[in-house]
Amino acid sequence: MSADPPPSLCVLCRRNPVDPVWRPFCSERCKLQDLARWADGAYRVPAEEIAEDGDEDEGSEKKEGKR
Repeated sequence: MSADPPPSLCVLCRRNPVDPVWRPFCSERCKLQDLARWADGAYRVPAEEIAEDGDEDEGSEKKEGKR
């Protein structure tokens, strides 16, 4: 008497069940919209800001001047 697991939903629209042909999406439309978001840079990975080159040079000059 095990219950069937709920159908997986599309990772983009979260409304329609996943179509095995377009997995993990429900349609070609959702697949292409996701690709467009990647191409536009809408998806970003969080990261710490890197110090600019000018900031590092000033810091090393200050240290050398103290000697």
